[in-house]
Amino acid sequence: MNEQLTDRNQRTEWYRDSRFGLFMHWGLYSVLGIDEWIRSINQMPEKDYVHLMDQFTAENYHPEEWAKMAKAAGMKYAILTAKHHDGFCLFDSQLTDYKSTNAAAGRDLVREFLDAFRAEGIKVGLYYSLLDWHHPDYPHYGDRNHPERNNPAYKDVPYNFQNYLDYMHGQIKELLTNYGQIDVMWFDFSYENMAGDTWGADQIMDLIHQYQPQMIIDNRLEGAGNKVGSIMTQHPKRYAGDFASPEQVIPPYPIVNEMGEPVPWESCITINKHWCYNPADLHYKPAKLLVRTLVDCVSKSGNLLLNIGPTPKGEFPVQAQEILQEIGAWMKVNHESIYGNHVAEIAKPDWGRYTQKGNTLYAHIYEESISALEIRGLQGRIKRMTLLADGTEIVPTKHWTLSAYPDVDYFFLHQSATDSYPLPDPIDTVVKIELEPQE
Repeated sequence: MNEQLTDRNQRTEWYRDSRFGLFMHWGLYSVLGIDEWIRSINQMPEKDYVHLMDQFTAENYHPEEWAKMAKAAGMKYAILTAKHHDGFCLFDSQLTDYKSTNAAAGRDLVREFLDAFRAEGIKVGLYYSLLDWHHPDYPHYGDRNHPERNNPAYKDVPYNFQNYLDYMHGQIKELLTNYGQIDVMWFDFSYENMAGDTWGADQIMDLIHQYQPQMIIDNRLEGAGNKVGSIMTQHPKRYAGDFASPEQVIPPYPIVNEMGEPVPWESCITINKHWCYNPADLHYKPAKLLVRTLVDCVSKSGNLLLNIGPTPKGEFPVQAQEILQEIGAWMKVNHESIYGNHVAEIAKPDWGRYTQKGNTLYAHIYEESISALEIRGLQGRIKRMTLLADGTEIVPTKHWTLSAYPDVDYFFLHQSATDSYPLPDPIDTVVKIELEPQE
């Protein structure tokens, strides 16, 4: 393993142990309650959008309450949108007037977020958009995403992209130098020729290495289709990132680079269907599904970054709060099977998932069965099995009628010697399996 990958593994150790994080998309778009891309979707002129500053009050924003909810849910890190594609800043940047301190909120929302989450012992990160639909020197006409991309009035309007880069790099420096230690910077996103060197990515890395050398970043400074020097290669570029960031999908297998070495990763998943607050979107994923999504990620050596869109007043939707509470109840008794765990040494069973930490295997049982549940491939290595929730012992056995099937090693016992119904926890029943070390 080369020096760059060794350094990445050291800096991401806390991240790979954490496994569960909180993402929050919050900004002027929250006032409209539709989509954070609404300006681009509707090709909305600037004048029809900037007035939302007067309605973005954040009057009920108490980030210490957010932090307590995240901690109770078992989340170990949290990331807030310091600036999204619309260019509006939730921090007191000295490089623009387009910020929360000049809005109805009148507050540096990023500083309050960082202080509150650090106080709860939660690692902190900031999302920063590489795009900026507000800045006059960001490409307008003909760009793939800009709200004015099809407006002929902008066809021959000159712009100086270097001015924009100076602005963007200046804001990144502000975040790196004015707000204490930042654990993660989540850049978003690259497309077509707007990627890598176009962003001055090496200069961004210079700033990070100078001011926050311990910080980790995602892999979106480069384009998704770039196969040279990506995080998936043996020799990634400086700005290739420290972790991969699949969105709204869970990879079918653990992510590895071209050498077969593990790549840190997280799936960012919305709690309903939208990233930002949308009061009409009541399609909330139940706690059961989200717990199993978390387990699925961990079973493939990945993290789950669960997104919630706060209201323009600064509150988590009630439905989201209730779901976090349910997840927290499960995590309170089963967190041992999540933190610091990774892909197991044996294959995924038909009835659920495995996670593993050292010589301890955790069986996450989803499927009820009329018979006990088989474990394959441990070849007599089981030292002890217990129900993780309460520590009660589970005795391995082999039913006499299955003696003709030598490949079946053991069975779990739950309520009796012959069945696994009902399961003690319908969300995910976890059995802790302590193993004898392999010789």
